[in-house]
Amino acid sequence: MIHDSAFTDPARERRIFAGRLFVTAVGITVLAIVIIVRYVDLQINRHQNFATHSDNNRVHVRPAAPSRGLIYDRNGELLADNRPTYNLTIVRERSKSLDELLGTIGDLIEISDDDIKRFTKRLKRRKPFQQTPLKFNLTEQERGILAVNGFRLNGAEITARLTRFYPNRELFAHVVGYVGRINERETQNIDSIAYSGTDSIGKIGIEKYYENQLLGKVGSEHVETNARGRVMRILDSVGATPGDSLTMHLDSRLQRVAYEAFEGERGALVAIDVKTGGILSLVSAPSYDPNLFVSGISQKNYDALINSSDRPMFDRAIRGQYPPGSTIKPLFGLIGLHNNTITMDYTINDPGYFFMEGIERPWRDHNSKRGGHGRGVDLAEAIIESCDVYFYKMSVKTGIDLLSSYSEMFGLGSVTGIDLPGERPGIMPSRVWKQGARQEAWFNGDTINVSIGQGFMLTTPLQLAVMSARIASKGKMVTPQLVQSVNGVPIVPEAMAADIEIKPEYWDYVHKAMRDVVHSPRGTAKGISKGLDYEIAGKTGTAQVISIDAEEEYDSSKIDKRNWDHALFVAFAPVDDPQIAIGLIVENGEHGSSAAAPIARQVIDAYMKSRPVQTTQVMVAAPGAEDDVTKVAQ
Repeated sequence: MIHDSAFTDPARERRIFAGRLFVTAVGITVLAIVIIVRYVDLQINRHQNFATHSDNNRVHVRPAAPSRGLIYDRNGELLADNRPTYNLTIVRERSKSLDELLGTIGDLIEISDDDIKRFTKRLKRRKPFQQTPLKFNLTEQERGILAVNGFRLNGAEITARLTRFYPNRELFAHVVGYVGRINERETQNIDSIAYSGTDSIGKIGIEKYYENQLLGKVGSEHVETNARGRVMRILDSVGATPGDSLTMHLDSRLQRVAYEAFEGERGALVAIDVKTGGILSLVSAPSYDPNLFVSGISQKNYDALINSSDRPMFDRAIRGQYPPGSTIKPLFGLIGLHNNTITMDYTINDPGYFFMEGIERPWRDHNSKRGGHGRGVDLAEAIIESCDVYFYKMSVKTGIDLLSSYSEMFGLGSVTGIDLPGERPGIMPSRVWKQGARQEAWFNGDTINVSIGQGFMLTTPLQLAVMSARIASKGKMVTPQLVQSVNGVPIVPEAMAADIEIKPEYWDYVHKAMRDVVHSPRGTAKGISKGLDYEIAGKTGTAQVISIDAEEEYDSSKIDKRNWDHALFVAFAPVDDPQIAIGLIVENGEHGSSAAAPIARQVIDAYMKSRPVQTTQVMVAAPGAEDDVTKVAQ
């Protein structure tokens, strides 16, 4: 029998154990040194970096949107306001599955395909960790449902925002305009930092023209969030600077009277302060509710507006270009008098038609009875009764060169400079214009057509108002202006060319003739004179929409209403001290006397009733104290 002790070597076992112990100790020591070195590196050398990353995980900087500047009318009535709304936003990086999150939200509240499409487009343009709106204007019920299910909606958050609101809806849609969501094209052109706190921008009207003033300056907030990205508290903030507030020359009461006076007809009206150039009313009818566009208009509503035959989104006041018809006759009369091609005593024989030498086709007098106005027709009668033949003959004597160049001084044929985007220039034709536009020479027949505001001539209602104001003020060159002040600081219009110098007796002559258009028994607008306790000067106009053969009579009963003549009217009042001037058109209204002039009468009546009484008190100081002299205007 062999014993185990025969194979035991205690010394050898001790050496093996000691070796293993040494290796283990060395291993442990090395690992301890590695851990200590790593700990020193993490906790001391790289402490600041990790502290910063830790703060980034719980502290975020987010933009604070400025409140957009408010817009008021001249009497302090709000035209553009900001109202709080609640929107559903998503931070893409805080959601494990965006599709799953959208599906969950869709199960809780109604999310349309349009909402998803617009959200997807916004998602492509946003920065990392930026809130991207999914749905705007949440109802109280929707907010409650989302709040209760918040634990299921990692990455989604309800945010409060100030949203633009237009309390007068369609009344100021074309002039004030509206804001809408920033699109992809606009994203490429705007300052991303300035717009980091908002997703809206002015699209048309004053909202677009004064975008830089209305926008304001973005602020910032340092917010602490939990692991799900929910904001726990605000640690620090730099307040946003609100946008500037604008005060307009517009009068809401006058605007409402003008808009309602159209009674569903298509057209436009511009009323201007003769003294300052301030726009008192600017109406384009029909109109639309700009609030539809603020948070994104639905395709159904947009299609209804775009496809409407009445074109409610088209701004007829500054973009509609129409033949001015007989409304330009007082101006052309002034030009003839000033250039001595006619005199105040110059008369013609009007048989009801006019023949140009070498042309067999006659130009008829559209405003006379059979047989014309007869003999001895002077300029005043030609304006009062709107005698075409007088202006046919006068225009040939005067020539298109003088008519064109002087008309431009009265605001025709070029943009007026109003503080609105998209103004159209109209056309004041000339030899140069026709050669450039049509590569054709100018003929006397073209001049004859222009003499009654037809042919190639086109004007906007705004231009007609400016023309009327310059006639009313006897040549004062004022720039039409919508905004009166910014944050209470008045806007000073840019200096224009020198005033139009025409002999005082010519101004007085034309003023009296325009006054008699309304107040004379023979005047074409005599129908609006009843009951007036002040005097209006005006001129009616009718502009053909379709051509009628010289031998045919115009018969609206045989023509679709969309092809009826346009009705126009220009006016200023009161005659002895003009303060308000108007240019307006009623599309397919046929006669300026019956369709357009009554609208002007309503607007001028409203203005005359509401205008402040002009009085001046002068306090006279003692001699040598001129600086103490104070004038108080009420």
